[in-house]
Amino acid sequence: MSERACGLAIAAAVLFAPMPAAADRSTHDAGRSEYRAPRAKRALHVDGVADEPVWQRASWRPITYRWLGTEYSAEDFQGRFKVVWTHAKIYIVVEVVDDILFDSHRDPLVQYWDDDCLEIFVDEDYSGGNHQYNHNAFAYHMSLDNRAIDIGTDERPHEYTHHVESRWRAHGNKLTWELGIDIYTDAYVDGSSKNVPVKLSAGKVLGLMLAWCDNDGSEIRENFIGSESAPGEHKDRGWIDSGIFGRLTLVK
Repeated sequence: MSERACGLAIAAAVLFAPMPAAADRSTHDAGRSEYRAPRAKRALHVDGVADEPVWQRASWRPITYRWLGTEYSAEDFQGRFKVVWTHAKIYIVVEVVDDILFDSHRDPLVQYWDDDCLEIFVDEDYSGGNHQYNHNAFAYHMSLDNRAIDIGTDERPHEYTHHVESRWRAHGNKLTWELGIDIYTDAYVDGSSKNVPVKLSAGKVLGLMLAWCDNDGSEIRENFIGSESAPGEHKDRGWIDSGIFGRLTLVK
């Protein structure tokens, strides 16, 4: 083969070489779940009932991965959720079985993770990465009095209740918790009046993960159970690492 032909062959080999597998370039851990959320034609009434017909088109996703704590019984905890959306926000309904609801910290900014609470992790663009002290993603800790808490860019807890409309109802030991959530980009600035929620559309992909902090009366939470597997030693790292969030796709 001539030198010129050899050079062309090498160039062609480089040009048409197979790209690395998506998982090799991914910012997310392997094994992330995928959820396809149907669109609601109009805004939903967030009342803890979730009886609009669109909910029948959404599928249940379990909350079953034990991140922290010892084994628990079905009476102590069971959880699952559904997601739908409008152009203005995503809506989530969560069903939880919990035999004891515990809320001992009256200040919502103090040890909010050690009471019974629902956690909702949202990444607007499914980009993954660190979100510990930034808004690359939000980790809303929803208290039993429907307040949303996350850590701000100043490394202190802040209330983001204006992002999340929240209501729940209990029937015996079963809770139905309904939420409507505004979605913000990583350009969100704490304390600014110029933050505007993203307008959602079909085909958009977000990161999403849910978890339940369970405490039956201890000084600290007894279990932390999530909707995504968490490989490795630090299974509770979702408040830092959005690479373990699941993939949420908005469909018509």
